[in-house]
Amino acid sequence: MTTSVFCGIDFGTSNSSLAVANQDDVFLVPVENNHQTIPSAMFFARKDNHAYFGREATERFLTRQPGRLMRSLKRVLGSSAMRQGTMVNGELMKFDQIIAAFLDQMKRKAEADCKTELRHVVMGRPVHFVDNDPAADQRAENELKQIAKNLGFEHVGFQYEPIAAAFAHEARLTDEKLAIVVDLGGGTSDFTIIRLSRANSTKHDRNEDILANTGVRLGGNDFDRDLSLARMMPELGFRSKYGAKNLEVPSYHYFDLSEWSKVNFLYTNRILFQAKQLLRETHDQVRYGRLISVLEQETGHAVLAETEKIKIGLASSETFAAALDFIDQDLRIDVDRKDFDAAIGTKTERIVQSARECLQAAGVTPERIGLVIMTGGSTEIPLIQHHFRRLFPAAQWSEENKLSSVGLGLAYDARNRFS
Repeated sequence: MTTSVFCGIDFGTSNSSLAVANQDDVFLVPVENNHQTIPSAMFFARKDNHAYFGREATERFLTRQPGRLMRSLKRVLGSSAMRQGTMVNGELMKFDQIIAAFLDQMKRKAEADCKTELRHVVMGRPVHFVDNDPAADQRAENELKQIAKNLGFEHVGFQYEPIAAAFAHEARLTDEKLAIVVDLGGGTSDFTIIRLSRANSTKHDRNEDILANTGVRLGGNDFDRDLSLARMMPELGFRSKYGAKNLEVPSYHYFDLSEWSKVNFLYTNRILFQAKQLLRETHDQVRYGRLISVLEQETGHAVLAETEKIKIGLASSETFAAALDFIDQDLRIDVDRKDFDAAIGTKTERIVQSARECLQAAGVTPERIGLVIMTGGSTEIPLIQHHFRRLFPAAQWSEENKLSSVGLGLAYDARNRFS
């Protein structure tokens, strides 16, 4: 089969990108104004359910325009929620429709930019959409494939995201390297050990070069969750007491408020009524009252956005402050890097362990790794950097195009497969 333009789509938990390849070049397409990446976010205006995407979606929510913000849509793939759907401004919407709308606006922008219809695509996927559940993992891929088909892609392939990142770096190599790709995104952490060389970059079959793949369903969103529970939620009454028996207030609201994909499910009259009933019995009515304010005003995503700002800020500063004055006029939370490291320490160890398992599966020692390719926003976290530099002290490091290398690599792969 022949075609002149090939497409790679990196549909990420936090950010997405689209790249195209022709016979001469591979390049990213601007998918939001002049930006080559777009936050994987959608906002449905309450007035007419009109959908807004990316930065505009987040901005409309944070400026308190009425409507529904949705993030982390990728995490719904393979789950029961995918079939059940969700209420959006009083209307039941299926998640395949929602994800399709997000991917369709990317595809249309790319087709306008390239002045041609895109029919061949390689979609990125994590090593595991769902941990320890092969059936759900395959269901997630099938769901994404059907969405792509419905958008008009005639030929749809899949590639592990860390392998795609490796392909994007390969063209710049001057000699062969045994590399490990460390791909830490918003929802998953994936690893690939692969032999890379410029001579191999045009091969159609790379199976003999790929020594091992591992992954775990942990990423930046999980770090947001742990930081939120450690520092933000206590200011909303988490772990406070109520009643004569001095019991802890129910915790499930706080866990859902700390999970990007679950916040919206809290905005029901039943949950608000239950919280108000408990307020009369709580021992800390000021903090628990803040929880009720968040539920009433539907500002859970705004709290998580401040949590994410702290995480990003602590990548370059030892301390960072969050202003929660939209809840309580004088509410401010100061966090230092030690607090953050303590909050995410357990999950960081699980991520590093997955990298060690990749080495073991490949039958290589850390000392044999000549190149570490870091991709994904979570690789900016100092604790992550510390662990991986200690694991691979002698290797060269590549940290270019952290948010876009997967998309580029998918386009390289699409050209090799379909040309």
